[in-house]
Amino acid sequence: MTVHESTTRHVRTAGRAGTRRCGLAGAVGALVLLAGCASVHTTGSGTVGVDRTQYMSSLVPSASLDQEADKQYRAIIDEARSKKQLDVDPAQVRRVQAITQRLIAQAPQFRPDAANWKWEVHVLSADEVNAWCMPGGKIAVYTGLLQQIKPTDAELAAVLGHEIAHALREHARERVSQQMATNLGLSVLSAVTGSSAASDLGGKLSEVMFTLPNSRTHETEADRMGVELAARAGYDPAAAVTLWQKMGAAASGNAPPEILSTHPSADSRIADLRAASAQVMPLYRQAGGQAPAQ
Repeated sequence: MTVHESTTRHVRTAGRAGTRRCGLAGAVGALVLLAGCASVHTTGSGTVGVDRTQYMSSLVPSASLDQEADKQYRAIIDEARSKKQLDVDPAQVRRVQAITQRLIAQAPQFRPDAANWKWEVHVLSADEVNAWCMPGGKIAVYTGLLQQIKPTDAELAAVLGHEIAHALREHARERVSQQMATNLGLSVLSAVTGSSAASDLGGKLSEVMFTLPNSRTHETEADRMGVELAARAGYDPAAAVTLWQKMGAAASGNAPPEILSTHPSADSRIADLRAASAQVMPLYRQAGGQAPAQ
């Protein structure tokens, strides 16, 4: 190979590398435009001080996600009804609905538009120790939670307040936005580099950067907001501590309750709940509650 041929090959290689870098930069720019993530404040910070800035994608409009949640909720409710597993025990249903309504009445303290949500709650006959609230306020409580944990009204308010807080903070939409941005990034990276291995690395990076840290963050936010909702509704916020202690006891030596399957209770969580409960105790007293004797 002559010096001229070597120089020419070097120039061509450098040119291709430069083109690839330019392509990557352009693709990343396109990704930012496509993902359309913008900072938002879904809720007020409340007394507990939940004020983290969130990032949502314009490709995941809140209204669209609410519509999808309603569609899925309808399917779940229809299936439960067909199997005679929907709102079987009138006393249970009345209890769950009464507690839920008191919590919903306080939701506008965090976001005023929640007063206009089409809230709904049902009791599903299933052995799972679980409860959830979909975007837009679609709630389900499983009989396994009521029968196995045997929560007091205040403890049940802690569960429901926690789940309602997830919906108020639009944690589901935030997760979808993060996943969409990640998937777009992987697609762009694979197209530019031609490397299929990028998916594996990207998947692991996504798990560390988004799934695990944000899941912990979401749980902490829901814990704190749930405690405040309960206190404002007149339920002893300290019941959140005894609730998660019961949950932890139920998980001892067994598979964790469904509600704890991805976020098991820990000493740090209990400590945070104690602090949040003390912080909102004045709200509980203002609502007419009496703190337990020390």
